[in-house]
Amino acid sequence: MTKKSFLFFFLCCLFALAWNSTHAQDSSRIRISLLTCTPGEELYSTFGHSALRVTDSNSVTDHVYNYGTFNFDEPGFYLKFIRGKLRYYVSVENFEDFKSDYIMQNRGMTEQVLNFSETEKINIRHALIENIKEENKYYFYDFFLDNCTTRLRDIIVKYHDPHPELPPVMPVRYTFRNAIHQYLDSNRQYWSKLGIDLLLGVPTDGVMTTAQQQFLPDNLMLALDATKNTSIVSAKQDLYLTALQQKETVFFTPFVCFVSIFLLFLLLSLIRNPTITRILHGLDAFLFFAIGALGIVMVLMWVATDHSMTKNNYNLLWAWPTHLIYAIFINRDSKRVRLYSLFHTIFLVLLLCVWFFLDQQMNNALLPLLLLMIWRGGSKFINRKQVDSC
Repeated sequence: MTKKSFLFFFLCCLFALAWNSTHAQDSSRIRISLLTCTPGEELYSTFGHSALRVTDSNSVTDHVYNYGTFNFDEPGFYLKFIRGKLRYYVSVENFEDFKSDYIMQNRGMTEQVLNFSETEKINIRHALIENIKEENKYYFYDFFLDNCTTRLRDIIVKYHDPHPELPPVMPVRYTFRNAIHQYLDSNRQYWSKLGIDLLLGVPTDGVMTTAQQQFLPDNLMLALDATKNTSIVSAKQDLYLTALQQKETVFFTPFVCFVSIFLLFLLLSLIRNPTITRILHGLDAFLFFAIGALGIVMVLMWVATDHSMTKNNYNLLWAWPTHLIYAIFINRDSKRVRLYSLFHTIFLVLLLCVWFFLDQQMNNALLPLLLLMIWRGGSKFINRKQVDSC
């Protein structure tokens, strides 16, 4: 045997030994990866989505485990959803079906293959199989603290040895509200942003810990890429890329809407006509009635639901539930009405002075509405003669 032949034979043996050694270390033939899906156009998909893909070459299966599913047909669905008592559950489906659904929505998908040992992968698959059992699959969803992404994060951290240390991926002192505003502004969801800001209270302005940042799918993906103490991602690829699309400009924003309402009231107030005056007084009553009804909703979201982020809502400083009663008598020449109007007007002026210094970040699109309330409420104190519209 020549030296070249011997060297070739020796290298082949080394390659075979290396292959056998690797194969012996992991005979499970299981691959586990994190799927991160880009945001969609609808509010429920604005923040993206995460799921866990488990590919088993032995059984020739390719499944996706999704902790973000719920049943629209569940009795009392809407009431449970509002009260924070709707049960979400983990579901399993074929990967190709899952991918096709996101391609139809034109939403991108990135896969991170996770670096687990054979034993760890077997343990994860066993845990997932246990999770999808009827008695185990349900949980009470919390968008910020216990959602489809944090559940996957917990599985990854729990079963990897050593436990990966996931670093912060957002600016220092970033709050939950800052994080969701970033996505809502990017998708031009200005009306959704207003609704969220109206219902979410002071807890939403808490500074996120490193772990809490991972409630967003993109953040978990980035944190896994930058893990400090161990390499958790062995490979990464884009399974489906979407072309950058120009977002449509939204002209009728909440700010434009409230400015338009203010101008409407201003225009009607300049017309000296008994009929127009009655219309204006009717609009005054409707304005404060609607704000009072909104205040009732805020109180109920605070005390009658399990949502942690709707507590301590500072929007109740201007959306008083008592405006419901005030609206009924607002146009009567009554001392009580005038005193209520005076107190309410002074309070709102003081609120505007501290608007940017409150512990809760308020939506600035509301400022024209507050100015309108100050003007119309103050007019009920200044003008003694009111039209009795009741």
